[in-house]
Amino acid sequence: MEHRIIDQQLDILRDKILLLGGATESAVQRAMQSLVERDSELAKKVLEEDKIIDQMELEIDRLSIDILALQHPAAHDLRFVISVAKITPILERIADHAGSIAEAAMIINIEPLVKNYVDFPIMAQTAAEMLRSALDAFTNEDAKLSREIIERDKEIDRSYKRVFNALLEMMIDNPSATTGAAHLLFVAKHLERIGDYVKDICELNVYLREAAFIKHSKL
Repeated sequence: MEHRIIDQQLDILRDKILLLGGATESAVQRAMQSLVERDSELAKKVLEEDKIIDQMELEIDRLSIDILALQHPAAHDLRFVISVAKITPILERIADHAGSIAEAAMIINIEPLVKNYVDFPIMAQTAAEMLRSALDAFTNEDAKLSREIIERDKEIDRSYKRVFNALLEMMIDNPSATTGAAHLLFVAKHLERIGDYVKDICELNVYLREAAFIKHSKL
């Protein structure tokens, strides 16, 4: 009976973190959409729904604590609960970055249009794809895929450098675009940080599958 109870709770925990992951991925995509399409109403919705993500985080925290305290999981089950407990705040922080992008969009959208978004669509698409793949790797406990996703973060880093340099040049050549370009720099940094957080998720995926810590080590 005890084994069946913990299995049920772990299934609920898995469902909750996947829902949180889906909500976080949607927040990132819609925040970028609000920027590219200059849709400030959509940006407001992203900010409003951040409260839902915060509530989801709290529910997962409570359930994780209950499982640890009452069910005393061991071996793989223990690694699963620990991984969820660590991944949950990472997802919440990614959602916070999405909120910051939405806030920047609301400012940029009332500034003169900066026509050249440089590598922004590439950065946003890569970040969203990495997050989706990281959640799939978590579901399937796919350590190999997780390692491949970690390597993809280099794509975002390269795009960030190109964006940074292009926007600096734009600010020098066109002072009237300085406010919009400066906020776009912040957006680029948020996307770069999202890529870093996805790497953290993938490192925890490897821990879940292999009981191995690869953070701060060569892959």
